[in-house]
Amino acid sequence: MADQYAQSGEDKRPAGIPAIQWEEPPEGPVVVLLDQTRLPAEEVELVCTDAPALVEAIRSLSVRGAPLLGIAGAYGVALAAARGFDVDEAAAALEGARPTAVNLSVGVRRAASAYRSAMAGGGDIGAAATAALAAARALHREDAEASARMAGHGLALLDELLPGGGHRILTHCNTGALVSGGEGTAFAVALRAHRSGRLRRLWVDETRPLLQGARLTAYEAARSGMAYTLLTDNAAGSLFAAGEVDAVLVGADRIAADGSVANKVGSYPLAVLARYHHVPFIVVAPTTTIDPETPDGAAIEVEQRPGYEVTEITAPQAPVTGAGGGLPVAPLGTQAYNPAFDVTPPELVTAIVTEEGVVSPVTAEALAGLGVGSRQVAS
Repeated sequence: MADQYAQSGEDKRPAGIPAIQWEEPPEGPVVVLLDQTRLPAEEVELVCTDAPALVEAIRSLSVRGAPLLGIAGAYGVALAAARGFDVDEAAAALEGARPTAVNLSVGVRRAASAYRSAMAGGGDIGAAATAALAAARALHREDAEASARMAGHGLALLDELLPGGGHRILTHCNTGALVSGGEGTAFAVALRAHRSGRLRRLWVDETRPLLQGARLTAYEAARSGMAYTLLTDNAAGSLFAAGEVDAVLVGADRIAADGSVANKVGSYPLAVLARYHHVPFIVVAPTTTIDPETPDGAAIEVEQRPGYEVTEITAPQAPVTGAGGGLPVAPLGTQAYNPAFDVTPPELVTAIVTEEGVVSPVTAEALAGLGVGSRQVAS
């Protein structure tokens, strides 16, 4: 395929609204989000003044992506503490906002644990709120650092598997700075390849039903000056058959103890295609996404989304006529099967890239060797 749209390895990275930030205006602390439901048409800040507002932002996908959900959950606990709300109630609501991404519960528990420890140690509510915020900020910082390390490990793996550069990478959903305290997970690897002149093309799956690939990954790739091409999910097979894919890079929302990977629905078919066509299928995720308490893929709770996300489409400035706020594309009353994620078994995963290194082959023993369990915060 022609690469006439490739630019130099120097990406643009113009200033924009951070995906998440903690602010303290005179009227009280708030969590400010980049509303991802409004992208790419407009960059709009969403200001959350309490935990229920943040819960709604999580459920509506205004804030999304496993690592960022962990950060959001931690900031949500800190927000409840700082504003004098019931921290246990806020933590429970935040943790239950979306069931599949384990990072959310990890972030919530980490900030809540810091709050409770401060209270148990004789601190007042103010000191406990400060402790919760410090935990959230530490998680935010650590995720940014993890992102950079994953990018390095991931590019080294690509260069090992595919010597010579010129990588043609297929990705699914959105895994860039919009889901991370840093530059992302799988997208960060592709971005590192781009900056070093070793990315030939980024193939971007549209990613049904909410089009996170078309709306968000393409948005990030364009802003970074990367050579990218958008395709519908069901065109991936023909792309493999044409020999145009060198590697598949995806993120993860939960990795079970046996190495099963829950990721945005459509990932599992890509793994099957990759195996048939002898193409590496690589998962990039921080160790906070590994859940030692979930034994295997069958134990992962897969979130079921509303049917109108399939039966309707949402377009800027279009009239709203459907029950979900979009334009109907299916007959009234049509039933829709709409899981948010699917699960890829470990035998289809070439490698899992974490900030601690690369796991390949993917086995329970190899994952346990990362020592994830010792870093998880109990509730």
